[in-house]
Amino acid sequence: MSETTTSEPAGDIVLYGADWCPDCRRSKRFLSEQRVPFTYVDLEATPEATAEVERRNDGKRIIPTIVFADGSHVAEPSNAELADALGLPREAVADTYDVIIVGGGPTGLTTAIYTARENLRTLVVDRSALGGQAGVTERLDNYPGFPDGVGGAELADRMVAQAKRYGVELLQAVDTESVSADDGRVTVTLSTGQRLRAGAVLIATGSTYRRTGAAGEDDLIGAGVHFCATCDGPFYAGSDEVLVVGGGNSGLEEGLFLTQFADHVTVVEYSDDLAGSRLLQDKVRAHPKMSVRTATEVTAFTADDGGRFAAARLRDRATGEEVDQAAAGAFVFVGLDPNSGWLADVVDTDERGFITTDRTFETSLPGVFAAGDVRAGSTKQLASAVGEGAAAALQMRHHLDAMASISA
Repeated sequence: MSETTTSEPAGDIVLYGADWCPDCRRSKRFLSEQRVPFTYVDLEATPEATAEVERRNDGKRIIPTIVFADGSHVAEPSNAELADALGLPREAVADTYDVIIVGGGPTGLTTAIYTARENLRTLVVDRSALGGQAGVTERLDNYPGFPDGVGGAELADRMVAQAKRYGVELLQAVDTESVSADDGRVTVTLSTGQRLRAGAVLIATGSTYRRTGAAGEDDLIGAGVHFCATCDGPFYAGSDEVLVVGGGNSGLEEGLFLTQFADHVTVVEYSDDLAGSRLLQDKVRAHPKMSVRTATEVTAFTADDGGRFAAARLRDRATGEEVDQAAAGAFVFVGLDPNSGWLADVVDTDERGFITTDRTFETSLPGVFAAGDVRAGSTKQLASAVGEGAAAALQMRHHLDAMASISA
C-alpha cells in the first residue's frame, strides 16, 4: 500500500478528494495499483484544504484534484489522463512486433522475458498496472525461492526490471479492444487508436474478483466494500470490526492480513465448511482477533446516512435467521471471473468464459495463444502461472519458426 491519509499534505503527489466521490476512489485505486506513493487529503475531514482545491481550479471545488511534485495538477482525470500525467508509456514505438502480449501480470511478464531472450521483438500491453494481482498482494508465502516469503509488489517490480533488461517494450493503462488474424499475422487494436501487427499474440489478461450479488453491493464498492485488502486494508486501522466474505485461500489470507489494522475480523463463508487449505484454516481459527461464520449467506450490504457501508445482513442457511452485522468495511473474496469478455465470439471458451487452448496453448484463432488465469484448466496459482508463461513462450517460438518456413 502506497497511500498516506493525512490532514497535512506530505510527499510528492497529493490527492484531494472525499470518500463519497466515485472518481476519487477510482483515482486512488489507480495510483495504488501503479504502486505510486501519494498522500490523500479528505476534504470532509479537512475542510480547510478546500481553499487549496478552489485556488487551483479557478474558484471551483472540483475533486479529485491531484497535485504533482512539480506543482502541476489535474482535476477529475480519467485513468488515461492520469497515466499521461504520471509519464506512463501508452504508445507503442513500432507498428509490427514478433510477439504482442496482452496482460502484464506474472504470466505475461514471464513470457515476455523468454521471448525477448530469443531476440523476438516483444510488446506487453496492460490495461492497468504491471504485475497483475500478484503486484497488489501483501505477501506471497508459497512462491519457490523465497523461504521467508516475498512482497507482491517487490516480486512484480523484479519481473518488470528483468523484462526491461531484455528490451521488452511495456505499455500501461491501455486497453486492447480487439484481436483478429489473417494471412498468418495477428492484428491488435488498442484503445489509443493504434493498430499493431504481430506474428503471435498471447492473451494473459488474468481474471477479476467476483461479486456476491447481494443487494447494495454495487453501490458501496469503494465506499466500504472492497476486493483488495492490500489496497484498502490500511483504511481500517483501529476499526472495531471488519468482515471478510469468502472462506477460500484468498479470503483467509487476506483476513489474516487485515488483523494488522482492525481489532477483529469475521470470516463469512456460504458453505458448511471453510474451503481454504488446512494450514490457513488452523491459523484463522487459532487467531485471537478472528472468528468464522460458516453456512452463512450475505443477503445485503447496507449504508449509513452518509452513503458508506455500515453493515452486512447475514442469513443463517440452516435456520433462516437474519442478523445485521455492523462493521467498518467488508472485503469480498468469492472467486474469479476471466477477463475474456472482450474476446467474445473471437476465441473459443468454456461455459465460464475461460479461454480453451490445445496442448501448445494456442487458441481457436491461429497465432493467438492464452496462458495463466484466463485459460481454462489453469490452476490459478502464481507458480503455475509463471510456468505457463514460460511454456507458452516456447510454443510461440515454434509457431513463428513454422510460419517463417512456410513463407520461405
